[in-house]
Amino acid sequence: MAPPPKFEVKRLSSEPHPGPPPIPEQEIIQKFAASETIAKKIYDAYSFTQTVRIEEKSDTGGKFTAVGEVYSRPDGQRYWKAVKPIESDLKLTNFTMADVHMIANLPLFFLTTDDVGNYTFVYAGDDKLDALHTYVFQVKPKMLSRTKRYFEGAIWIDDQDLAIVKTFGKFVGEIAGNGTNLPFNRYEIYRENFQQKYWLPTYAISDEYLDQKDESQLHLRLVVRDEGFKFTPITDSAAPAPALSTSPTAPNAPQATSSPAPRPASPNEAPKPQAPATPAPHTR
Repeated sequence: MAPPPKFEVKRLSSEPHPGPPPIPEQEIIQKFAASETIAKKIYDAYSFTQTVRIEEKSDTGGKFTAVGEVYSRPDGQRYWKAVKPIESDLKLTNFTMADVHMIANLPLFFLTTDDVGNYTFVYAGDDKLDALHTYVFQVKPKMLSRTKRYFEGAIWIDDQDLAIVKTFGKFVGEIAGNGTNLPFNRYEIYRENFQQKYWLPTYAISDEYLDQKDESQLHLRLVVRDEGFKFTPITDSAAPAPALSTSPTAPNAPQATSSPAPRPASPNEAPKPQAPATPAPHTR
């Protein structure tokens, strides 16, 4: 009888050890941070339709959908205004407009020039996203805070524009939890290219599993989709004002959902410091 084959067991480190990127890491960080600073101003100059959808991924599960318009007023405040009543046939969970407000306020631009000093970055190698070639960095906050939540996860940087095209991670603080009453903790956020220059978030997705009384788990999925972008003038001269020739093509992903922000006097209109994101085809 022949001896059994030998199997070599290799322990893989949790720390990435790729070779250095072709561009110095610090230069990549500085350039994507500068792009983030500009992209945030550009993003705030657009109005768009936002759909927020929560799905119970079970045989008997239902769906919650809210659709609203995100726009800016002359005072610079961002608002989310419902354009149709909420539709919901959820069977096992309950979500309200207040939850949509929290989803709408998820931070999207957290690595601007003013923010990168709060984080450590570890180069994790390169990766292909559709037609894009990207540099991947692991991101962790240098310190945690009781009053502010920081991003922890990974970012994908386009090697041509040196701009963030995808993020995946969670928001952490000194106090446990995600800072909201939402069950969703980790978010995967994709961006689309506007005017072949600005990478703006247009699609976000999050999956969570909730323990049930019968010891099973309920799969919940959150999808947030931004579309129908329309440019509005920017008063800040430091921010360029590109016109969007055509709306970015939506990805082949499940139709998404919309989200509101802190509730104002009118229940249908909420101030929105920042809107959420959505994935899109990675084409220039």
